[in-house]
Amino acid sequence: MKFIVKFIREALGRLIILVDLITRPRKQKRSPQEQAKVEAEISHYALYQFYACPFCVKTRRALHRLNLPMQKRNAKEGSEHRAALLSGGGAVKVPCLRIQKDGQDTWMYESSEIIKFLEQKFA
Repeated sequence: MKFIVKFIREALGRLIILVDLITRPRKQKRSPQEQAKVEAEISHYALYQFYACPFCVKTRRALHRLNLPMQKRNAKEGSEHRAALLSGGGAVKVPCLRIQKDGQDTWMYESSEIIKFLEQKFA
């Protein structure tokens, strides 16, 4: 039974990724100077995610649309990123946006909140 559930979850995840690739939105256009400024700011951000998670796909679509080439860290079982997510954020829940600023880490969960934050800051 466990194998069947895992297989269905994996198959649905791959289907979601395929639909994402086919229907991916256009990137936001910025001048080279504006884009460089955005990229400098997001160099302190990292998205903890699972590759086939629907909420992570939703968040990655927003990153693509907003033209935010952010670090993406796969929090799969056994990875160093999973351990960092658990120790820093307090839970293995994805997507999670880690913002490092002035020596402080902020961990933001929930895809809708992450997208709203990024849209307000970079749209």
